[in-house]
Amino acid sequence: MSTTTIRLSDELKARIARAAEEAGTTSHNFILEAIAEKAEAAEQRASFRAVADQRYAEFLESGQSIPWEEARSYLKRRLAGTPGKRPATRVQER
Repeated sequence: MSTTTIRLSDELKARIARAAEEAGTTSHNFILEAIAEKAEAAEQRASFRAVADQRYAEFLESGQSIPWEEARSYLKRRLAGTPGKRPATRVQER
């Protein structure tokens, strides 16, 4: 484990102290948890972007997709609990 120094304004330090007390933890632990949550959110965003980039590249290569109206109808049926056949992908006309 290593040490990192951060400078907090008096106002932010007081806000952290109040929030930590309300959460039943120390200011130190509150800050560590906040940093860990922020890092996890950034990692998730990067993962989502990577999946989106990969899927978009596959779409560009194949040209296949599902028209929005078909996808929307399918999802509405699923939400209503009505089973239905998944719409098939196909190359869309331009």
